[in-house]
Amino acid sequence: MKSAYHEPVYLISAVAEILSIHPQTLRQYEREGLIKPSRTNGKIRLYSQKDIDNIKTVLTLTREMGINLAGVDLILQLNAKIEKLQHDVENYKNKIKDLNRFGVVPSSKALVIKKSSYDIVIIKE
Repeated sequence: MKSAYHEPVYLISAVAEILSIHPQTLRQYEREGLIKPSRTNGKIRLYSQKDIDNIKTVLTLTREMGINLAGVDLILQLNAKIEKLQHDVENYKNKIKDLNRFGVVPSSKALVIKKSSYDIVIIKE
């Protein structure tokens, strides 16, 4: 079940009005791969509140910081990688807690996990 934040409900005209931008700007952002609105069976674009927040980020980067769309794309990709890594770190911290709770690793202060050619080491604080 989707949360209201992720539920696509806004038409392109409504989003354009909410953000005070032209609908063509939204279409361009989609062509550039910066946003990915949902589509109905009739191919009508529908945006969620999360999409609107992502568009606000794009607008801030382009208008206030002067970053071009290629730069915005890189920033968004890096932010997504950072979020994934933060999620991974939280998962590994929870694994350490679980192991310690069950006495599997009573004196260890680190958990080492093999991921391809990289080792991820999380140190307990």
